[in-house]
Amino acid sequence: MVGGFQMPLKIDVNRWPRPLLIGMCHLPPLPGSPRYGLEMGAVVEHAVRDARTLREAGFDALIVENFGDAPFAASRIAPWTTAALAIVVAEVKSAAGMPVGVNALRNDALAALGIAAAAGGDFVRVNILVGVSATDQGFIQGQAAELLCCRQRIAPTVEIFADVHVKHAVCISQPDIALAAEETAYRGQADALIVSGATTGRPADLEELQRVRRTVPDRLLLAGSGVTPETVGAILEVADGVIVGSCLKPGGNTDLPIDLALANAFMKAARPKST
Repeated sequence: MVGGFQMPLKIDVNRWPRPLLIGMCHLPPLPGSPRYGLEMGAVVEHAVRDARTLREAGFDALIVENFGDAPFAASRIAPWTTAALAIVVAEVKSAAGMPVGVNALRNDALAALGIAAAAGGDFVRVNILVGVSATDQGFIQGQAAELLCCRQRIAPTVEIFADVHVKHAVCISQPDIALAAEETAYRGQADALIVSGATTGRPADLEELQRVRRTVPDRLLLAGSGVTPETVGAILEVADGVIVGSCLKPGGNTDLPIDLALANAFMKAARPKST
């Protein structure tokens, strides 16, 4: 207690291993989305299978996201999407026994936080935490203040992993990626920063990663797209970790399950001394 007020809980991102290897759990279309076809039981089975494959390969954590729901809502996801995500996250957390993140596409950080709080998630990924970006869903505005206030009330230990110049978007409020990273970390209070390529599967620019690292040296820094076994070594000379998805699937097809052989090959390249 300081001056009669309770100090907020300090999150320690140093608990994560280096390098931090996070796998993506791309969900099939959920109920209510344009391409929904599988029953929820099959959706859960798909997610649990991917989670167990990532655990077997030795990944440190995974992120569950409603990737199959495209085209996405710009801000608030539907209540049935929130419910479906919560069911999947709870099942994945139970089956995988590893840290689980939540990304409620396109940018419903409050829903992601609520899902994490209810289903045992450890962190949320927020595509646009601060500023304004032009996206394929239209203009999206970050809501860092609302998210941080809600986190303090309902899930103070859930970490915020925030994209800087997120893919499939153009940042209007701060075009300079280094300054955008500074604002995301210090004004938006992100616990970790993610730098991606222009679209899904495209690599992050190594020079941009280096600029973000120099500008924000005290935050966890992750490369968020396009990392392969061939490039992961160079990426990890700059970043603290990576988030990978498409390179773990045959032909980069995000609709397919994660392939254990591909996951093992990635792990061997990322941690050659431990394999």
